[in-house]
Amino acid sequence: MPAMWPLLHVLWLALVCGSVHTTLSKSDAKKAASKMLLEKTQFSDKPVQDRGLVVTDIKAEDVVLEHRSYCSSRARERNFAGEVLGYVTPWNSHGYDVAKVFGSKFTQISPVWLQLKRRGREMFEITGLHDVDQGWMRAVKKHAKGVRIVPRLLFEDWTYDDFRNVLDSEDE
Repeated sequence: MPAMWPLLHVLWLALVCGSVHTTLSKSDAKKAASKMLLEKTQFSDKPVQDRGLVVTDIKAEDVVLEHRSYCSSRARERNFAGEVLGYVTPWNSHGYDVAKVFGSKFTQISPVWLQLKRRGREMFEITGLHDVDQGWMRAVKKHAKGVRIVPRLLFEDWTYDDFRNVLDSEDE
């Protein structure tokens, strides 16, 4: 019987520890730090320049805190003379709203609607026309008079050989 005591102790320890369940999670310090980075409201009375946010040494915390904040009274003002292209994707519907609000800041907006499919030698098909949203385009152009809405084609199911054949051929 004395030889069984160590075995009984191990068995008892296994039973007791077996009922304890643990999980791995972020430390409480990390959780507390992330909660401190609360988002500011969406509207601000001052543009980013007046809030000191246009800097060369940008901080991640400032981006997190300010990413939803903008000056609504100056949302349509353009501060850059160069060309600005923006993409709008159907899988991120927020982009459609951003284009309506800030459309005048862009020179071109390219919705990702169309696909170009190769159906054989010198045979192509454009699909996705059913995704074109005329109402959204009118709304963007209403607030952004100079913006051009330009097509963006996805070369759907194209292989390396498809690209090579089209680019190497004068007929295709």
